[in-house]
Amino acid sequence: MKTQSYSQKRFDDLLSRLRARKHRITPQRIALLRLLSESTEHPSASAIFADIKKRYPSTSLATVYKTLSVLKEMGEVMELGFGEGDNRYDGKRPFPHPHLVCLRCRRIVDLDIGSMKNLEREAARGSGFKILGHRLDFYGVCPECRSRAGS
Repeated sequence: MKTQSYSQKRFDDLLSRLRARKHRITPQRIALLRLLSESTEHPSASAIFADIKKRYPSTSLATVYKTLSVLKEMGEVMELGFGEGDNRYDGKRPFPHPHLVCLRCRRIVDLDIGSMKNLEREAARGSGFKILGHRLDFYGVCPECRSRAGS
C-alpha cells in the first residue's frame, strides 16, 4: 500500500475543508493550496501570485489575498508579519512554531525544537496571563548568505 506524503495529505485536507465550507474550487485556488501545502519557503502573497499567474494569467492578486484570508480565518494558514515588506504565509504548519529568519535574504525556515507547551505553561505560571498563542523567531544570517559574504 502506498503511503501518502505529508504535502499531499495537507493539500487534500485543505481542499476538503474549503469544499465543506462551500467555497468555490477554481484551478487558481487549487494551485494556491498546492503551493501552500508543499512550500517550505513561507511565501508572500506577491510570490504566490507570481507563481500562479504563470499558469493562470487571468489570476488577480485580489483572488490570492481573498483565498489567504479565508484560509487564515479557518485556521489553515499562519500569517507571519515582520514589519517590512509583504507578510509571509505558512500553510504547511499553520500553528505556532519557531522560525529562523535570515536578515540578509529574508528566508524563513521552520525550527523543530520539540514542544513549546512547557514554555507556554511557564510563561502563564510566571505572569498570570492566559496564553492564547505565541510566536518565537530567531534572527541571523543563513549559511548560504554567510558563504556568499565570506563571514
